[in-house]
Amino acid sequence: MKIDLGGKLAIVSGSTAGIGLGISQSLAEAGATVVVIGRDTGKVEQALASIRQKVPGAQLRGLTADLGTAEGAAKLFAAEPRADILVNNLGIFNDVDFFEAPDSEWTRFYEVNVISGVRLARHYVPAMVEQGWGRVIFLSSESGVATPADMINYGVTKSANLAVSHGLAKRLAGTGVTVNAILPGPTFTDGLEEMLKDAAAESGRTLRDEADAFVRKARPTSIIQRVADVEEVAHLVTYIASPLSSATTGAALRVDGGVVDSLTI
Repeated sequence: MKIDLGGKLAIVSGSTAGIGLGISQSLAEAGATVVVIGRDTGKVEQALASIRQKVPGAQLRGLTADLGTAEGAAKLFAAEPRADILVNNLGIFNDVDFFEAPDSEWTRFYEVNVISGVRLARHYVPAMVEQGWGRVIFLSSESGVATPADMINYGVTKSANLAVSHGLAKRLAGTGVTVNAILPGPTFTDGLEEMLKDAAAESGRTLRDEADAFVRKARPTSIIQRVADVEEVAHLVTYIASPLSSATTGAALRVDGGVVDSLTI
């Protein structure tokens, strides 16, 4: 099986680090032209350099924009009016107690984690429908199915990603445009490293060992009993972005290491 995305233009939101950067690299490896987007110009340039080092000849474009805002989205639309593949990866998370999260924090999470993807899909999908082919992928989370007690606002937004993805897939029935959600579990990103750095310093473990220990303690249902690598998530996204996945739409696809103890989602 060979995934060939040559001639396809992919837009990946929140793509200067973590899972978004991994997805961008994987799509570039498959031959897509990838638009890397972030709020900081320096980080955008670093991400482009990182991908080019690992994927010689990669077709890349970079853009500095805050896609958590309408203004940032408008800047993207002006620079990149069309796309064949849209990966709504942009998202924020933190651990905050339900009783300490004010309205403003709920609104901030909803704007970034949900509305950003809605805006981008609303703009890019009509042209996909016109050409009879397109891929829209929302990065949800296992937290969208099993809401964590310490990140309720985050879990709610990830549940919303699932609802938007499934509903939009049905709205686009028969058009050749598929819409799916990917549900990563704990993944070894720079964000997770930052969250665990104090614990690692205290325990004397490496960050990777600390992350694996975190999974075993905080997500004891994990079947793989470790964090996933970014590449493991990115490879699933690349397959779903490809023509090979044409019969998969309206789906919630888990790459959570078996954290969600369910026969379905």
